[in-house]
Amino acid sequence: MAAPLLQTPRTRIRLADDADAPKLLRYRLENQAHLSSWEPLRESEYYTLAHCAKTIAEGRVHASQDRGYPLIAFDLDEQHILATFTFANLVRGAFQACHLGYGVAARMQGQGLMQEILRPGIDWAFDELDLHRVMANYLPRNERSAKLLTQLGFEREGYAKRYLQIAGVWEDHILTARVRSEV
Repeated sequence: MAAPLLQTPRTRIRLADDADAPKLLRYRLENQAHLSSWEPLRESEYYTLAHCAKTIAEGRVHASQDRGYPLIAFDLDEQHILATFTFANLVRGAFQACHLGYGVAARMQGQGLMQEILRPGIDWAFDELDLHRVMANYLPRNERSAKLLTQLGFEREGYAKRYLQIAGVWEDHILTARVRSEV
């Protein structure tokens, strides 16, 4: 499966390559405080150039094996990372599904960027990856994610107690999914 190269009015979306490691490190460092309450605890190694290079290499392997697609939304000149999203845990066969995870730079919050990049990203997942279902889960207190996913056509499917360890605490999550419409 070929990795996507998508463009929106403000972004270019693609898999990262080796040359993007310094940009990924800058994104992680600039957004550490902003993202820390929504992510697992991170070791200090996570905020190193070596770890960023490793993450990029692993992401490219996952994509080549059709296991996951960690995509980055760069600004149009590809100098800065504005957001990230991943189609992870791909399951083929009778399920044809994945999990969607995402994050946006603090400076881009509240500007509609995630909707701008996730719409074509999800279309790509349904069309090019031939997925039937994309699942996305969020913390009950994350009102921005609740609104975003509703706007993108995700429907609530359940509530999972102590679902993921976020910032060192086992947190409940609201489970949602969007199923590809049959045309």
